[in-house]
Amino acid sequence: MTDRLGHKQTAAMFTLMVLGREVPNPELQELVGFTLTGKERTQLKDSGYITSEKIGRPFVHQLTDRGWAWCEDELAAGSPPPPRPQSVLCSSMYVLLGGLHGYLRREKLRLANIFEADPGPEPESEPEPDVVVEDLEGRIRIAYRELVKEPRGWVGLVDLRPKLGEPADEVDAVLKELSAAGKIHLVPEDNRKALTAAHHEAAIRIGGEDNHLLSIEVL
Repeated sequence: MTDRLGHKQTAAMFTLMVLGREVPNPELQELVGFTLTGKERTQLKDSGYITSEKIGRPFVHQLTDRGWAWCEDELAAGSPPPPRPQSVLCSSMYVLLGGLHGYLRREKLRLANIFEADPGPEPESEPEPDVVVEDLEGRIRIAYRELVKEPRGWVGLVDLRPKLGEPADEVDAVLKELSAAGKIHLVPEDNRKALTAAHHEAAIRIGGEDNHLLSIEVL
């Protein structure tokens, strides 16, 4: 059995496991209510469980092979790490994880077979509305590529929108879909004093928060 981690680190590891891809701190905050920073982040990185680097403004984290192995071992732990949590839901979750561990062993599967991100093949044909979305996605990527100054850099929506020439609601719908699929990252501008009326108008609201910046990992 590998070393047990603290409750917050364990929650972060399982979240990265389920998403199966790079996850920026703002998305982690939106999903589980905290970010991975400070000593907790460096311990996981130094232990070889995650890769963690600053891409633009936020830290972005992803499980390593060793991190996947730790998660597989933690499934069989039987109970949460000490100190014992007050929530019965947390304790019952480990019963569920133990059942998942048993299934994986019986079927000779690994966690990555279930959770690792895999977009899969593109469908041969799409209904008409999806064709329009796909075309707009392509134009978003082209506009981003024209504006970005470094790989996976951040581009302001205030600069991106004028290049698209589409109604704001249509652009918002595609951006939200791409964000939910993990194809793009949207974050707020840290320096709120630098925001103008145009920045506020161009922002997209997700999870009760206005996002002003866009990053795309793969062009």
